[in-house]
Amino acid sequence: MFTLQLQARRAALTNHISHITQNKMGNLINSPCKMSNLSGRNIRLFITKEACEMDAFITSDSAGLPADKRFLFRKNVVGTRVLASTRVLASQTEEVPWESHNFLSAFVEDENDIICGKKIIHNMVLMMRLTKPTLFTNLPVTCEDRDLPGDLFDQLMREDPSTIKGAEALMLGEMLTLPQNFGNIFLGETFSSYISVHNDSIQVVKDILVKADLQTSSQRLNLSASNSAVAELKPESCIDDVIHHEVKEIGTHILVCAVSYTTQYGEKLYFRKFFKFQVLKPLDVKTKFYNAETDEVFLEAQIQNITTSPMFMEKVSLEPSMMYNVTELNTVAGGDEGESTFGKMSYLQPMDTRQYLYCLKPKPEYAEKAGVIKGVTVIGKLDIVWKTNLGERGRLQTSQLQRMAPGYGDIRLSLEMIPDTVNLEEPFDIICKITNCSERTMDLELEMMNTRSIHWCGVSGRQLGKLSPGAFLSLPLILLSSVQGLQSISGLRLTDTFLKRTYEYDDIAQVCVVCPYTNNEC
Repeated sequence: MFTLQLQARRAALTNHISHITQNKMGNLINSPCKMSNLSGRNIRLFITKEACEMDAFITSDSAGLPADKRFLFRKNVVGTRVLASTRVLASQTEEVPWESHNFLSAFVEDENDIICGKKIIHNMVLMMRLTKPTLFTNLPVTCEDRDLPGDLFDQLMREDPSTIKGAEALMLGEMLTLPQNFGNIFLGETFSSYISVHNDSIQVVKDILVKADLQTSSQRLNLSASNSAVAELKPESCIDDVIHHEVKEIGTHILVCAVSYTTQYGEKLYFRKFFKFQVLKPLDVKTKFYNAETDEVFLEAQIQNITTSPMFMEKVSLEPSMMYNVTELNTVAGGDEGESTFGKMSYLQPMDTRQYLYCLKPKPEYAEKAGVIKGVTVIGKLDIVWKTNLGERGRLQTSQLQRMAPGYGDIRLSLEMIPDTVNLEEPFDIICKITNCSERTMDLELEMMNTRSIHWCGVSGRQLGKLSPGAFLSLPLILLSSVQGLQSISGLRLTDTFLKRTYEYDDIAQVCVVCPYTNNEC
């Protein structure tokens, strides 16, 4: 809670003024005074014979004018030393001649102490953060019946109005606690504030305009609900306003409250107040990418609660870019529809971390080009929604997540189709996809080399023809295995006849080879 009260230090000035009221003093003329900002400068305070009632004029002795010049009446003297003078004004003028006087010191503390003619105008601006209360907690103290206190502690807990009847040992009670301080503001939450401008004088002020701006490290935002001025504000009346802002930046924020109004003398006055607060980071988000041979991308998002209170994770989703379709892998297979892997109560305790997994697959119109994508590609962004305490909602969206596309060299060879299990010494089919990832046309030749367990069927050294940049071809092949177990498919060689450059491909995939017979004939 920020509280700003612009009210004069009457007692401090009265103590100094009372010492000089016994001196010879004249009557000051109650004429309108000219005002401008003199914050941080010395001023002279000319006292009338009714000094104890705070009737005074203010002029400056440090406005940068020569000593033989006259000084105008001023205002806004926060934090400045004020000198009380016994000088008698002889004429009706707004200017005061410079002459030597005997002075006493005083101190003006509030920025909006405006001493004008026979009156002092005081204004009060109140700014409070609007937050929901918290549940009251107490620390139960119990003992066994055979201990010295007996049932004394239990009786005290039963009589405690903050405990729950029938569950007195539970720390959480039924009562609510009002906020005792400003509290913490986290990124993604909505900052709500109540602003009240109160007329603490005995005069009616007119054309009151209240403006609230929020200054961040990168921008200045206007939070005022209305930009129209209030016609008048009577004494002891106030102007109220409630502002809301979704916090989207971390770091220092400054709420600037500016008030302009017109006095009954027709003077236009203005003052500002600044409220500074820090916006903290609620979550720590880390991401990892895993690239599959089928052009799929797996994203693991680690989310850690770095606040001091538990969170209810309402939604954690991935909004993919235009190139991908996303599948969430955070539900239980075979369970209830939409059942989360984290259970029905998705609470994240302070400093706890949770992992979310997503699978991104290129859209059909981009699937053919997925093999030739190079450099940094945009995957999407995470959208996180949570609730704290009594339902305050927070929302955080990450920036666009990017990943470095894997390098495949000039030619990429991948498998479009391969069986999981094959029989021993029986031919099986696979389909290879060959993509030209270079920026030149290639004339390819395929060579198949047998290994100890894998034997290729067909003609080795055959021509595949020319392949333009970015193009691909599907190549069906036949092979068999002579050894049982998990076997690795290797031995393919592609040669670019233009540059006489050979590309070797081993350990392309693995296949499980089993014996088709039930006895031990294999």
